[in-house]
Amino acid sequence: MSETAIQVENVSKLYHIGERKPYKTVRESLMNVLSAPSRLSRRLRKTKTRRADETELWALRDVSFEVKQGEVVGLIGRNGAGKSTLLKVLSRITEPTAGRITIRGRVGSLLEVGTGFHPELTGRENIFLNGAILGMRRAEIVRKFDEIVAFAEIDKFIDTPVKHYSTGMYMRLAFSVAAHLQPEILIVDEVLAVGDAQFQKKCLGKMSEVAEQGRTVLFVSHNMGAVLQMCRRAVMLEHGRIKQIGQANGVVADYLSQHTENSGMVDLRQFPGRGGSGALRFESARLLSGADELTAEFCIGDDIQVEFVVRKHRPVGSLTFAVELATSDGMKLANMVAFDSGFTVPPFSDTLLVRVRLQDVRFYPGSYQIGLFVGSTRGEDCYDHVQYCLRFEIVGGGRLTTRLLPRGAGLLFLTPHWNSSRADS
Repeated sequence: MSETAIQVENVSKLYHIGERKPYKTVRESLMNVLSAPSRLSRRLRKTKTRRADETELWALRDVSFEVKQGEVVGLIGRNGAGKSTLLKVLSRITEPTAGRITIRGRVGSLLEVGTGFHPELTGRENIFLNGAILGMRRAEIVRKFDEIVAFAEIDKFIDTPVKHYSTGMYMRLAFSVAAHLQPEILIVDEVLAVGDAQFQKKCLGKMSEVAEQGRTVLFVSHNMGAVLQMCRRAVMLEHGRIKQIGQANGVVADYLSQHTENSGMVDLRQFPGRGGSGALRFESARLLSGADELTAEFCIGDDIQVEFVVRKHRPVGSLTFAVELATSDGMKLANMVAFDSGFTVPPFSDTLLVRVRLQDVRFYPGSYQIGLFVGSTRGEDCYDHVQYCLRFEIVGGGRLTTRLLPRGAGLLFLTPHWNSSRADS
């Protein structure tokens, strides 16, 4: 992995908010020329006002990093951090305002559902079109064609125009084309935001296979678990600038600590790190003590209550909730599913408040994180998934012990039954 596949040097991208550059027909251009004398004075009068109304937005500022051949690098950050803009620049969809990008190898991009597809063409025709765009020979595309169709699971609809495809069908085919046509560099933007759990698992498996073949992957996701699973290194963007580059574990831990609410309550209506179809959305969550008091600090042996409000936006069938528990560095400790506890979600038309009680918590002192999930009972559909939206601290032994409990000594505080007898008896 000594050769550099992607080199980004001081890249910046400037947008002008309020400046419109509409498409002009030949007729409009001729009319503008003929009316120029009469329009000139009005244009001059409006120049100062128009320029004052325009606002400069630097989507990227002096971004520099490199990716070695065969590396899988995660790109993380909140919505609006500049991730998608950077991927569009790398994919040559838009030009940078300043800076230089060097890419060694063919690039396959999956930036949004159906990128590069022509709606009037069939799935079969779009596979060949995308392959040609990637620089593949027809013989190469033919050799991979059956694998692409089988992975996408659209055999019956391969000769149907893609404008008739569902969002899930679009995504499956788009990902399958990008992953199977063997570009040296694969750029993927939030591929796990659409699709069922089985397809998401297939995507992760395919990207792992691509990486094992020595190809380079740049992977953008709000799913920190997927980033940790896929990537050894990560790049964090914030307000268009590089915030941090390093080992994925450390970068993800810092990102989560910055954006996880540790006040004991959080407004989830605009929460950045979420996935799912949006049929239901979590609106708020908070942590309560066993005595129903708002808090983010607990002792070993305390009860912890997680309370959340969910709003229904579209009708769904049966559903269930899950509360995820992880350490501060993202290591998953538990996935507590309502179905496993025998809890059935009651019918509701608008909003529902749910409270989950974790009894006699036995974690060593340290920071822990809570995530929330709502989906179909069988797990094939995800309606909303907010990762690590709340953080709490275990601060001491409480009523169970007064001895020092160093974090490095363990994770679980256990008090088994002890007995003894004479060894010579």
